[in-house]
Amino acid sequence: MSTDRIYTAALLVIGDEILSGRTQDANIAYLAKWLGVQGIRLKEVRVVADEMDAIGEAVNALRVQNDYLFTTGGIGPTHDDITVDAIAAALGVPVIVHPDARAILSGYYGDKLTDARLRMARTPEGASLIENPRTKAPGIRVGNIFIMAGVPIITQGMLAALDGKLPGGAPVLSRTVAAWTQESAAAATLAAVEKAHDGVQIGSYPFWREGKTGANFVIRAVDEALLATVAAALMAGLQEAGIDPVDGEL
Repeated sequence: MSTDRIYTAALLVIGDEILSGRTQDANIAYLAKWLGVQGIRLKEVRVVADEMDAIGEAVNALRVQNDYLFTTGGIGPTHDDITVDAIAAALGVPVIVHPDARAILSGYYGDKLTDARLRMARTPEGASLIENPRTKAPGIRVGNIFIMAGVPIITQGMLAALDGKLPGGAPVLSRTVAAWTQESAAAATLAAVEKAHDGVQIGSYPFWREGKTGANFVIRAVDEALLATVAAALMAGLQEAGIDPVDGEL
């Protein structure tokens, strides 16, 4: 980690549904904790409507005031998903259909890749992609801007793909505890263990295999000893909840 200064980030939450109160944002707390594990400080959060000018003005202000800018919302397949267009305009670059994003979506949807779904392959020119393990439609990185989905579980998967990869942050260590169980059965235990240990984040990644439901619980921290402590606590907590965990990935 750099000793010269503290690296900072901002979050821009985009969406009329957030401002109207129809949807409550769940990404702020998660991103703040994720950044903390990376050794980066979340300095500011703004919420703007689905309006080109509002998005562009906020992007241009926040990206120069911070080392990193994260945006959530407005990159889906519908006509009102304008985040990519607004950010491209703010940066003065055109919007393109990213060939790698097209290939990812084509592989996922096959002959069901509609024009609407192809909208999710659009990026500002010069952008790279962020892996989306949940629904495959990728996030986008352009300069110091990280453009992500608004759906929390998708955002969390995108952030996991960036673990330890942001300059200025600390190297992130991870350890996995797994079990043949539904996420919902383990949710309270995960929350309690994470809350009891500062500087730790636990991600839950379900899977379905051989007709069974399982989940890998990935613990992230920058300290090896803390990682071991939390892994032991998580395994004990899962056992108390009647779940049989294994130390490692299933």
